[in-house]
Amino acid sequence: MRTWNDYKEHVKSVDPEIGKDMDEVENISAIVSAMVEQRTSLGLSQRELASMCGIAQSSVARIESCKTVPSLDTLLNIFRHLGLQLTVTPTKSTI
Repeated sequence: MRTWNDYKEHVKSVDPEIGKDMDEVENISAIVSAMVEQRTSLGLSQRELASMCGIAQSSVARIESCKTVPSLDTLLNIFRHLGLQLTVTPTKSTI
C-alpha cells in the first residue's frame, strides 16, 4: 500500500465497519479544519469566537481538538459567526 487511500480501501475490504468509522473521522476532521482555518484567517481567538457564539471557550477548544463533536445547532451557530455555510450533497453510493 502506497497511499492513505490505498490503505483505506484495504481496510474497507477487510472490515467495512472500521472503514465507515474512518470515513466519519475524516468528515469530522474536514469540518473542524475548515472552522479552524476560517477562525484563524479572520484573526479571531478561540475566546473571541466563543464570546460571539455565546458558548464557553473550552467548548471551542474541545471541538477544535476533536475531543467532542458539537450538536448541529452549535456547529451552525459557529459557522454563522465565521461566515461559513454547511452544504449537504448526496454520496456516490446513493446516485
